[in-house]
Amino acid sequence: MKELRDRIAVVTGAASGIGQALAGRFAAEGMKVVLADIEEAALSKTEGELKAQGANVLAVRTDVSQAAAVEALARTTIDHFGAVHVLCNNAGVTGSFGPSWERALADWEWVLGVNLWGTIHGIHTFLPIMLEQGSEGHVVNTASMAGLISLPGASAYGITKHGIVALSEALHHELTLSGARVRVSVVCPGWVNTQLADSDRNRPAELQPEPDQPPQSPAWEQLEQMIRGLIVAGLAPAQVAERVLDAIRHEQFYVLTHPEWNDSIRNRMSEIVEERNPTFSPPS
Repeated sequence: MKELRDRIAVVTGAASGIGQALAGRFAAEGMKVVLADIEEAALSKTEGELKAQGANVLAVRTDVSQAAAVEALARTTIDHFGAVHVLCNNAGVTGSFGPSWERALADWEWVLGVNLWGTIHGIHTFLPIMLEQGSEGHVVNTASMAGLISLPGASAYGITKHGIVALSEALHHELTLSGARVRVSVVCPGWVNTQLADSDRNRPAELQPEPDQPPQSPAWEQLEQMIRGLIVAGLAPAQVAERVLDAIRHEQFYVLTHPEWNDSIRNRMSEIVEERNPTFSPPS
């Protein structure tokens, strides 16, 4: 998709981080943007800031873990703008950190609901609309480097991101085989300076961890704090948005923003094909 002006984009998780940067970058290209997020105050603030810059945007509070909410988002998009050309399934949360067996079931339900089911709902709802239009289109699914390697302590998050990569690859093949004009990109960033580590601010009351959860051990707490530091020092979301824009224009499927992780990815792939036990080898 070379020409973006006056095209319509829908971005979930648009009130902060990568989603907010995507929305701003699309608006700068003259696109009309639907901003979807569950965090109402931040969503309203982002909408106001973009409108002040002259952007044609519409904010729709959306819980992507709920199919009915995503269907309502699609109806509002079509009623307001008449079409959708770019869909960014970007909303995501991290959940608690620590050993898999210590995670509350509510934690698993929340993370899988937002990250994986949110992406599934987006594809299930918007793809038929985009295909029916018969015009050029592009789906951007935000995964993570955690979708290409496995990070200890973040199993729920990693499962969702591996799932998004697999779903995106299957979708790419399906659209190619059907001769569709819709393309797919899967974004796998490393550390990006966002509020992702503080996503508990949006956790629904009914999915809060049980009060008798075991306390985090000092070792896991230290690792979590190190990761938080890496996120704060991470790549600016605007740089990720720029890569995504290039991927849409050049029909690039994999979007990897941190080349220093490439050796870790190669090591994992080698372990699989050589049937070696996995090792944890993050970049130094």
